[in-house]
Amino acid sequence: MTWFMVAVVVVVAAAGLLRWRRPARYWLTFGVVVATVRILVRYASGMDACGLTVPPSRWRLALARVANRPVPDSRVPRILRLRPTRTGLVLRLKLRPGQDAFDVSAATDRLRHSFGMYGVTSREVRSGVVEVRMTGYDVLKQVQMPAKTEERPMRVPVALREDGSVHYRDYRAVPHGLTLGATESGKSVYQRNLVAGLAPMDVALVGIDCKQGVELFPLARRFSALADNPDTALELLEALVEHMGEVYQLIRAEQRISVAVPDAEIAADIWDLPDDIRPVPVVVLVDEVAELALFASREEEKRRDRIITALVRLAQLGRAAGIYLEICGQRFGSELGKGITMLRAQLTGRTAHRVNDETSANMAFGDISPDAVLAAIQIPAETRGIAIAGDSTGGWHRIRAPHTSLRQAVNICNKYADRTPDVPALEAYRPAVAVLPSARVPLSKTAPATA
Repeated sequence: MTWFMVAVVVVVAAAGLLRWRRPARYWLTFGVVVATVRILVRYASGMDACGLTVPPSRWRLALARVANRPVPDSRVPRILRLRPTRTGLVLRLKLRPGQDAFDVSAATDRLRHSFGMYGVTSREVRSGVVEVRMTGYDVLKQVQMPAKTEERPMRVPVALREDGSVHYRDYRAVPHGLTLGATESGKSVYQRNLVAGLAPMDVALVGIDCKQGVELFPLARRFSALADNPDTALELLEALVEHMGEVYQLIRAEQRISVAVPDAEIAADIWDLPDDIRPVPVVVLVDEVAELALFASREEEKRRDRIITALVRLAQLGRAAGIYLEICGQRFGSELGKGITMLRAQLTGRTAHRVNDETSANMAFGDISPDAVLAAIQIPAETRGIAIAGDSTGGWHRIRAPHTSLRQAVNICNKYADRTPDVPALEAYRPAVAVLPSARVPLSKTAPATA
């Protein structure tokens, strides 16, 4: 008995230590069993307390009266499947007649307390079937991406959602995106994860970094074109517009419209073309869009109008030509001048890190979901990297990208530098990778004169 008590104490101590230091390992070893038993025991009472039950049917009441039996209890949604995951549990429910998926969605916070889980979200799988995803610990506190993710063309795993699933940036489903966030909110880390995910793919990366290139130029070996000032950015964007026109001419020449060709084989974008003639897709990353929209003189205003016009044309017409925009900034409102709201209307994917005011959150989600606006302004300042991701359907998720240092991103880009495609229209803007001399003299001092 003494050894048994010692073993119990050791197991309890190990479980407590794991829960404190390694919550993911605790969940896989102890937590999943405890949570499964707790949910199965509390299921009926928890659903009743959350208002997710329906009265017994009339025929059951009539049968009880005829048989002189007690009145049947209220019915709860039927459990179709309970599946453990690396971060929690997935509960699939069959709703009773009269219940709606919105009822489960409105009761997720009460279900979280009833089942003793960290977080609960729900979604409708099909009519009458709801999937409830529960997390056993704070998966966003220390992000650990799964070892294996779904691999598809132009689909990049960039972050982890609060329900434990992977958040993908799918350019074929959502061609253009907007990323907002205040200083030190985590935009740069999100962008590094995006570049690191695109680096192994057959895609041309085009960067516009008007902060003298401090964010994107260290990754230059994997970029097909880079611009570090508004003048070069204008020339680069206009070259992309010309490249878009050439791609459309290629699609027209290869559409294969005839009576003998099935409709499914008629080309309408680059993905319908044969592999041997398909142009390489292009992802354009704009690091700080405000630097392209601000101006201080009449000449700069003319340049600004041409830049915004080129961006709007790429956003409206670039999808079929395989040109995708990823625009980042601290603010993206009408105060940046004419054409900005037209550009924002074409940016379907929205990601907002911590913002300093409600107006900035409205710029991202005001036309999508009021709940997402409220969630964006509630991100605490000490949790850098947490963001709200949404799209035009109104759905949104709380996400966090894994921390990727600039050194790690540079190593990945250097590793896949041989996959950098040559785009003839952008050859003049290919970054020249050279070793620069070290500048160790502070800016406030002058270098000593040499003899």
